[in-house]
Amino acid sequence: MLNRIGIEIVFIAAVAALAMPQLALAESGTYEAVYAFVPNYVSFEYNNGTVTAGSNRGTSTVIDSTGGLFVKGQTSGQECAILAKKTAAGINLDADCTVTDLSGDKMFHHATRRAGEATQGSAGGTDQIIGGTGKYAGITGHCNYSVQFVPDNRGVSTSKCQWQKP
Repeated sequence: MLNRIGIEIVFIAAVAALAMPQLALAESGTYEAVYAFVPNYVSFEYNNGTVTAGSNRGTSTVIDSTGGLFVKGQTSGQECAILAKKTAAGINLDADCTVTDLSGDKMFHHATRRAGEATQGSAGGTDQIIGGTGKYAGITGHCNYSVQFVPDNRGVSTSKCQWQKP
């Protein structure tokens, strides 16, 4: 009986030892970033509302971080393609964004907003991290963001994100 218990303990220890490297490789953390951008949109009337489409480009800077993937002060280029539809019920917005860091690695986001006014003042929504290349390969997560449009056709977005990698 003691031999059987000893064998079971050795088996459990072996399984745990094999699983530990996989657990050790998993990463997760949080980061906050500020994205300053220049929008390039076109808008027109459509079906009792307004459709806005276009892009924005700018820089994203990490202002706070936990976990090793994002470093405070890290600046990256960011560009987004945007489609927004405004009706009496509010604004539905979808944006696909690529963040490219200084080493050329890319992270992909999909942002949505289903309520709020974004033509003056500020608005917000959610952002899904959906993958990437290089060091961002396999990354997933989510962010909450807010946007403020400022004079001279400029915008600033802040985001708080949680991320994980396998």
